[in-house]
Amino acid sequence: MLKIENLHAEIDGKEILKGLSLSVNAGEVHAIMGPNGAGKSTLGYVLGGRPGYEVTAGSVEFDGKDLLEMAPHERAAAGLFLGFQYPVEIPGVSNVQFLREALNAQRRGRDEKPLSGAEFLKLAREQAAALSMDAEMLKRPVNVGFSGGEKKRNEMVQMGIVNPKLAILDETDSGLDIDALRIVGDGINRIMRAPDKAVILITHYERLLGYVAPDFVHVLSAGRIIRSGGPELAAELEREGYAGVLA
Repeated sequence: MLKIENLHAEIDGKEILKGLSLSVNAGEVHAIMGPNGAGKSTLGYVLGGRPGYEVTAGSVEFDGKDLLEMAPHERAAAGLFLGFQYPVEIPGVSNVQFLREALNAQRRGRDEKPLSGAEFLKLAREQAAALSMDAEMLKRPVNVGFSGGEKKRNEMVQMGIVNPKLAILDETDSGLDIDALRIVGDGINRIMRAPDKAVILITHYERLLGYVAPDFVHVLSAGRIIRSGGPELAAELEREGYAGVLA
């Protein structure tokens, strides 16, 4: 599904990714772990097409297509979803309006018929209920006045609505209490655990991996993946810290 080869990327002239390679097959969950400044978020931003991040070498294929040649909205329409560590607030734009426009823009990009207002509201309410989110929050401006946990839950509702092929989730566990972490973890499993989908979880801690069990764990350091393994690697990192594993 996703094939990254020798990826180099920089921002403001500073190289962050320095030859990163990674393959993700359909049906797999990959956890990316590593110390601050290793390049974890940069990887997510580059794959999502965030402006300001320049790829200087390497290639990325998504479903056999050159991902780097696609605009951000084309990547989204192709089935790529990027979840942010700090979801942004959008004053003056309701959740319902934002999510319906996002979904129908992607559907038009795939030559699919847009959902009607009634069809969309039914879907949105179903996804909100599945994540224990009050449907009234769908009427509020996007993330405005939301707690950290509510923002992450709202992002999972968005992911459930757009139903991507590949979800790249950047520190989704950041700022979550125990109950919110369980709800978000259950949401990731419900939406993305399927033979035709895949997940890249970017995280510092093992706790999210207790709810969303990874097939592979990778340690990212200084812009490259330097070690890969199974779930036991995350447990080793939790015991010994990055210094112990990277030594």
